Parts: sequence; C-alpha cells; structure tokens
Amino acid sequence: MYSAAADEGCHIFGTGCGFEAPGTELFFPKPWVDFGLPGTAGITKYLLLLVVAFLVVAAFWYFTTRRSKVVPGRGQSMAELLVFFIRDNITRTTMGKEGDKFLPLMVTLFLFIFSMNVMGIIPGLQLPVTSRLTFPVVLALAVFLLWNTIGIRRHGFGGHVRARLVPSGVPVWILPVVVPIEALSNFIIRPLTHSVRLFATMFAGHLLLALFAAAGWYMFNPTSPMGPLFGAISVGYSGLALVGFLVFTAFELFIMAVQAYVFVLLASIYIGEAMEGAH
Repeated sequence: MYSAAADEGCHIFGTGCGFEAPGTELFFPKPWVDFGLPGTAGITKYLLLLVVAFLVVAAFWYFTTRRSKVVPGRGQSMAELLVFFIRDNITRTTMGKEGDKFLPLMVTLFLFIFSMNVMGIIPGLQLPVTSRLTFPVVLALAVFLLWNTIGIRRHGFGGHVRARLVPSGVPVWILPVVVPIEALSNFIIRPLTHSVRLFATMFAGHLLLALFAAAGWYMFNPTSPMGPLFGAISVGYSGLALVGFLVFTAFELFIMAVQAYVFVLLASIYIGEAMEGAH
C-alpha cells in the first residue's frame, strides 16, 4: 500500500526481495485531472481532502449549534468548551479581552487545521493535507497579511514598520546591525517558520506511520517457504509493528492537535503584537 515493499508476495523469509521503505512519493499523488498548465497540480487527492476537511468543520458547527439552548446539550457543550478553551488559553492570554473579536477566526483556524491534519489517519484517506507545504504557506501568509494590516491600521505604516524594526531601548549606534536582523526575523523568517513548523511535523509523522504500516505488512508471512517456525516469527514481528503503528497513531493524533494549537497560538501572539505596537 505504501511502497513496493508492501506488494503482495514480497515478505520477510520469502522470495528474497528486500524491504523498501516508503519515500516522498507518498506526498505526490497523481492528479485525477491534469489541466496541463505550468505551475498547477490539477485536481489531486489533496484537493479532495481539503474539501472534506472544510465539510467536517462546517458540519461540526451546524450540528452543534443549530439548536442552541440556554442549557446546552452534548453537542453544544462540546462546541462551547472548544470556544472557551481557545479564548482562555490563547486569545485572552495574548491579546486581552480585545482578542475576543478575533475568537471566531482562531477557533475556526484551529478546527480547520486539525481537520486537515486528521485526514492522515483516517482509513482510506491517509494523507494529511498540511503535509503539502502549499497549504500551511497559504495559512501563514493570511496571518502575516492580517498582522501587517492590523499594525498599519493601528499605528500607521511608519509606526508599524518602526515598531517591528527598532526595538525599544536599543542604543542608536547599534541600529545598523539590529534593524536588518529585525527585518529578516519579522518579515521573512516569521511567516516561513510559521508554515514550515506545521508542514514538517505532519510530513515526518505521516512518513513514520507509513513506515510502520509497510514494515508490518512486509514482516507478515505465516506461510513462509522457510518453514512454520519462520512463519511464526514473522507473525510476531508483524504484531510488534502493528502495536507500534497503533501507539504511534494515537501519539500522532495528539501531535496533530498540538500543531493546530501552536499555529493558532502563534497567530494570536502576532496579532496581539501588532495591536500593541512597539516592543
């Protein structure tokens, strides 16, 4: 399923074919529809999963809030807990009560990123949308543009740029060194790391899951031509790989939630910084 090593007939203690670990080809599915235009990928599995993630988020809000009551039911309580969690642990800690107006954005961003991440462990889908760098980059650029827009509207273009380039309390004589560093850090490295952190974690995590799955299948050979003893050993090896796959899947689910949280936390910190002005 994940590599040539998982092909039927290629197993440990079998015909002698070696194990081939899954590679980056997992992240480049062939397009179902190719428009033939340079710089476009056509319609691929990523696009389908992106739509599925969007529908999951939309369905969550629809089914949990369509019959809102003063005394919430189970679904409404779940939605409210999520909103309060983001409010109390992210927006208010980074922006104060003024951050409440950004709460819908942050909650939606968290759910959307988490849904895109979870696509990587759903049977039959098994490809996190955020393992394609394009998607985290678009989200990070949207936050970057919002950060600059808020800063410029609050403090003017000059005030926003000066706050980002000239840290308060820095002696004038060292500004020729500090200003280029601040410019590189705030306007280039910041959006780059904001996107790459999410992408790299999902990329590596999915590759490890694929490795466990492919290795488990490769080591499963109960009818080994080398005899029943080797067949039993192969089943034991495969069982260990299965346990590792299940444990790491649970861990990966936790990491998916953490990465969505970190992305939203950083976005909230950036916006709060733009609202505050000078640092």
